[in-house]
Amino acid sequence: MNVFAQIGRATLGILRETGRLAAFTGHAIVACVQPPWFVSQIASQLMRIGYYSLPVIGLTAVFIGAALALNIYTGGARFNAEQFVPNIVVLGITRELGPVLAGLMLSGRVSAGIAAEIGTMRVTEQIDAMSTLSTDPFRFLVAPRVLAATLTLPLLVLVADIIGVMGGWLVSTGSLGFNGAIYLRNTLEFLEAADVTLGLIKAAVFGFIIAVMGAYQGYRSSGGALGVGRAATNAVVGATVLILAANYVITALFVA
Repeated sequence: MNVFAQIGRATLGILRETGRLAAFTGHAIVACVQPPWFVSQIASQLMRIGYYSLPVIGLTAVFIGAALALNIYTGGARFNAEQFVPNIVVLGITRELGPVLAGLMLSGRVSAGIAAEIGTMRVTEQIDAMSTLSTDPFRFLVAPRVLAATLTLPLLVLVADIIGVMGGWLVSTGSLGFNGAIYLRNTLEFLEAADVTLGLIKAAVFGFIIAVMGAYQGYRSSGGALGVGRAATNAVVGATVLILAANYVITALFVA
């Protein structure tokens, strides 16, 4: 019976946490769409989440594009299909690897940072002081971060798509013997607007997940420095799992 009791407690714990996260997400959405908006906070978060993440996203994209081109060339050589390298590279980056890898990189950088920042404010009672001064913490802390991440990640993914394709182009023309002009022409002819649109939709959803998970874990943190560290870890793990799950769901919806 102890085994069943443990299973029951774990199930109730999961349901309880899911409900809390759903309620927090709903409150965050309301704070994002209803005024007043703290424009200065939103602008600050746009810079911190978007602009400062460009180097990480760019480096990740160029190496992923280069590695993808090499692997596709190696696999295609077994079937005399090397000419399809540009087509598969641009399709893989725009629909899948660009948004997913950008989301995962941002979850490690942004989600943990949001959780640590808000968590520190929670354990030092700054959030309680904010509420005492009649300032809604959701509108001042959560909403700017959610809006900034949701708006900037699609732009980052668009940049990552371009850099990733150029990474594949560099390797293909420099090491695999492709003609640069023909490679780019095949890439542009094969690429469709739906491929880019799907990647940008995924990016917006991933950005929302990253910010909400970071804010949720930070907002509910307790126990001093240890609790803040735990919140940052949980934010990264939760955002990563939810990004991969959401990626499958969105892909299944659009493919079906």
